[in-house]
Amino acid sequence: MHYVIPAWDLPALAVAGSDARFPVRRIFCVGRNYVEHQKEMGGDGREQPFFFTKSAHDIVPGGGEIRYPLKTENYHWETELVAVLGSGGLRITVEEANDHVWGYAVGLDMTRRDLQQWGKDHGRPWSFGKDFDQAAPIGPVTPAARIGHPAKGRIWLEVNGETRQDADIAMMIWSIPEQIAFLSQYYTLAAGDIIMTGTPAGVGKAKPGDRLVAGIDGLGTLEAKILPPL
Repeated sequence: MHYVIPAWDLPALAVAGSDARFPVRRIFCVGRNYVEHQKEMGGDGREQPFFFTKSAHDIVPGGGEIRYPLKTENYHWETELVAVLGSGGLRITVEEANDHVWGYAVGLDMTRRDLQQWGKDHGRPWSFGKDFDQAAPIGPVTPAARIGHPAKGRIWLEVNGETRQDADIAMMIWSIPEQIAFLSQYYTLAAGDIIMTGTPAGVGKAKPGDRLVAGIDGLGTLEAKILPPL
């Protein structure tokens, strides 16, 4: 194939225990999917799920050093279980959904909260708040063939050694199979799509110099150090 400009590298994640990579196509993110986080963001109850997207080029495979982003004074962490799809389809049922999940990882949905809020207040898209450079550090993918499909287990985040988020993935309002089924009513899902499945309560403001360590039982940890902005 001949391109008129140089092609970019395909965004991809490491696979735990392997030198293979998992190519990423699209990133879907569910909002307000834990009750206590929903409360801290002004919600109440089991509302219909809603989603936003990030670019696959926002991924920081394996975490590491990430830059404090431009044009924000309120940069937040959100620890999430990430589901990666090995196949897809349209109108997938809840009962079939796990068959399409290839594996799972720990992720951070980094957010320019002030820009997100400005979008909400003015009836504008959230893109500037959620979709930006290095907005999605994600750890290695652990195959479902090895660990099954986790429905419970601790999810947590430490910031500079202090626990800031601490919950259980069983506390999700909408399970991963329900999220897949819902999304597939609107999109033809495909291999390489990934879903960031929501964050528990305890989101907060990150600053340059902070060291974030996120973890989920059975999936190890993801570390990120916040560098000063460019």
